[in-house]
Amino acid sequence: MTTAALITIIVPGYNVAPWAAEALASLRAQTLTEWTAVLVDDGSTDTTGAMFDAAAAADPRFRVIRHDRRRGLGAARNAGLALVQTPFIGFLDADDVLLPGALARLVAVLDETGSDLVAAAYVRLRPDSSGGYAPGLVQPWVAAATAPERRGVTLEEHPDASANVVAWSKVSRAAFWRDSGIRFPEGRLYEDQVVAQTMFARARRFDVVPDVVVHWRERGDGSSITQHENRLDVLRDCLDAMSEGLHVLESTGHRRAAHARLGQMLRMDVPRLTRIASEHPDDAYRRALGVFTRDLFDRAESGSIPLADDALTALAAARLW
Repeated sequence: MTTAALITIIVPGYNVAPWAAEALASLRAQTLTEWTAVLVDDGSTDTTGAMFDAAAAADPRFRVIRHDRRRGLGAARNAGLALVQTPFIGFLDADDVLLPGALARLVAVLDETGSDLVAAAYVRLRPDSSGGYAPGLVQPWVAAATAPERRGVTLEEHPDASANVVAWSKVSRAAFWRDSGIRFPEGRLYEDQVVAQTMFARARRFDVVPDVVVHWRERGDGSSITQHENRLDVLRDCLDAMSEGLHVLESTGHRRAAHARLGQMLRMDVPRLTRIASEHPDDAYRRALGVFTRDLFDRAESGSIPLADDALTALAAARLW
């Protein structure tokens, strides 16, 4: 590992050979050069492992570890966390792209504020008509979580930060991970949601910046996790992650953040999943979503902070079954 490194970037990958070169190039292009990266080959059966090995052979800032079988993103990220020896930690999935000034910007903010973590904006990278990929716009919930720039805040002061549920839009202090004992759930999808809520809930202070730091790829071959929400097992992991993240906010006393997150799920997640359920051939899919939806409805009705009309309309529609 580079001894002068300020930040470790943990890069998990499973069968990401078509996109890994761009992800690794985005690390090499960082204006902050004092980084090291742990590349975790999570039991790939394509050339991902060879690509990781070649990157490490060419640049000593890369280090490779390999799982003998696929264990999932949570286990891969935890394996990387065990090797961190730098003051700061970040994440990058091996099919995404880190913008050139991302690490310099986020590390500088934490250096200035002393906060436990900083969260930034991101956009989707979608297939375009030319056969490549093009970045989209910052979505409203992402903007609400990260704009305007805020320094040294808490969830009570900025509850909308709870909408930022991904691992790779943040840089945090390694000491925060050590002291809190936070780790990713293993053996499930959407593993970063409960971790993100736990980080916000336990942070003494955190920062947000509106800068777009990551392009989050929607794979052209349809293999992204979020492109498989019509599968019952994927739906169950998705619903469990949202429920557990909401429980973290409620159980730690962050009531305003819990309401903000609840409203986001009602406006965005429930309508999207309801559209899938309306055409799904498996009644178990509708039943699982129905149980989740009724729980959200009960939480909304019992809360003293009113939800927006569009959120209640979406939830009422989802109660049809």
